[in-house]
Amino acid sequence: MGFLPVSKEDMKKMSCEQLDFVYIIGDAYVDHPSFGHAIISRVLEAHGYTVGIISQPDWKEERSITVLGKPRLGFLISGGNMDSMVNHYYVSGKRRQTDAYTPGGKMGKRPDHATAVYGNLIRRVYKNTPIIIGGIEASLRRMAHYDYWSDSFKRSILLDSQADLISYGMGEKSIVEIADALASGIAVQDITFIPGTIYKTRDITGIYDEILLPSYERMKTDPKEYARSFGLQYQNTDPFTGKTLIEPYPNGVYVVQNPPQTPLTVEEMDDIYDLPYMRTYHPSYESQGGVPAIAEIKFSLISNRGCFGGCNFCALTFHQGRTIQVRSHESLLQEASLMTADKDFKGYIHDVGGPTANFRHPSCEKQMTQGVCKNKQCLFPKPCPNLRADHTDYLTLLRRLRTLPGVKKVFIRSGIRFDYLLADADDTFFQELVEHHVSGQLKVAPEHICDSVLSKMGKPSRAVYEQFVKKYTRINETLGKKQFLVPYLMSSHPGSTLKEAIELAEYLRDAGYMPEQVQDFYPTPSTVSTVMYYTGIDPRNGQKVYVCRNPHEKAMQRALIQYRNPNNYELVREALMKAGRQDLIGFGPKCLIRPRNHSGEPIKKKRPENSVKKKTIRNVHKKKKS
Repeated sequence: MGFLPVSKEDMKKMSCEQLDFVYIIGDAYVDHPSFGHAIISRVLEAHGYTVGIISQPDWKEERSITVLGKPRLGFLISGGNMDSMVNHYYVSGKRRQTDAYTPGGKMGKRPDHATAVYGNLIRRVYKNTPIIIGGIEASLRRMAHYDYWSDSFKRSILLDSQADLISYGMGEKSIVEIADALASGIAVQDITFIPGTIYKTRDITGIYDEILLPSYERMKTDPKEYARSFGLQYQNTDPFTGKTLIEPYPNGVYVVQNPPQTPLTVEEMDDIYDLPYMRTYHPSYESQGGVPAIAEIKFSLISNRGCFGGCNFCALTFHQGRTIQVRSHESLLQEASLMTADKDFKGYIHDVGGPTANFRHPSCEKQMTQGVCKNKQCLFPKPCPNLRADHTDYLTLLRRLRTLPGVKKVFIRSGIRFDYLLADADDTFFQELVEHHVSGQLKVAPEHICDSVLSKMGKPSRAVYEQFVKKYTRINETLGKKQFLVPYLMSSHPGSTLKEAIELAEYLRDAGYMPEQVQDFYPTPSTVSTVMYYTGIDPRNGQKVYVCRNPHEKAMQRALIQYRNPNNYELVREALMKAGRQDLIGFGPKCLIRPRNHSGEPIKKKRPENSVKKKTIRNVHKKKKS
């Protein structure tokens, strides 16, 4: 077993004249289960289909997608592990300099809106060959959506890419069903029945139990209609309760979203992660310096999927769903044992987690049969009475991993949901987390400290975070450890005005903490927060929300979080003056910045007159003695 074919020479070696599928990907080819293209291709291979990989083709050259010939069943497309626009640009619009998913970290090896560009390229060359798109970019742009980078309202990516189907979500089940349908001779236009897929049609008469969403044209002219539509979509992301969604377009075209695929069982998860991955990048990249992204995941374990945390700025609910799916201990221990045999393994497992590390089972008993609640969150605004907060299974897993021969330390870096941790009445996991699984600093994500902003984020209140900080500090003191918390903070989220930004700065002043990094809110497709940003409306309840869109105000909010940085002085001063908080400019202990003179230099605090006289007297006495 080796890498999948990437050339005609590879196909000859495996005696293959024509592949079943050709997979076009925006990332480098990395055969590791942290990469979606690796999972989908290995799953298809396990079901008897042949798959070849064309990585980062030259989108300006039609020949670049013909190197493996015409596939028997169809083309697959993924823009990569990240949305290509997030991959390319900072929230400021400035282009990033490196790409961790490209050999040597080189930027510019994929186009903007990669999935749509690749789809159109294939359609020009292969007029009638089926095209199936998937991955995070296709999944989050599957229906009409706001595109931050062009500041425009875009159609479903199914239409813009000229694809036939979208396999949304994680896709392992739907891609096999699509492959089986195509192999049986069903025309791609007739594949309208598979959960976890989206198709286009002109005839919706046979669809039942559906919800007709506002039309694209109505949403484009009235953002309120988009907020209403997204609210309906958000309520139908569960496979047990979700209905078929229909989005009308001009000229009698409809985009139809079937309900999601059912969650994977433990056995199904194990089967997927136990497939014969090479667990590294293709050897052809070695001369280019390899693929930087492998460093973060090579010695990490994915133990779960899905998230019931419900953060509004996160797209996981829309992509992976709220139901937690996990691997067995045996599967994870087997993968960890493979790691210890790697020549580069130094004894440290970097992470054991997923979207949220300490979620290892559904939040309540009914979810695997009745689905998640449509109008209630598991943790927000406070933990649901039915929540099962229990770390026993995760704790047992970590203990077993710690005892593996060759393992020195097991870290948790993918994020701890601290409100869920506090909801567990048993502190054993919290104790062992601090004692064994923190590498000097524990990263957590309070995101803000103003409850009005936190409510728009879907995050727990400030009081919950402060309770966590006290408990973390106390456990460290009990264990005789000096370990710190590194809180992730976000500026300019919908609901945050200069008033809330200043309140956050005052909190940091009192805590004596100066963040090195700050995340300015990034409106990515298909999140509740992005809908707020675009429409000024909370899609959950229809209420109006303040939105900071002005780049200069965004810069002021960001600067306030790092008010001690001298480079931010003018922005901080302007923000304080604009908010009427001149009381925070001065020499007092509560002031954020000092005043400056006309030349721009900080004014030094004058010494009290008595201290000057005493100092002069002391100097006189010294002279007399000499």
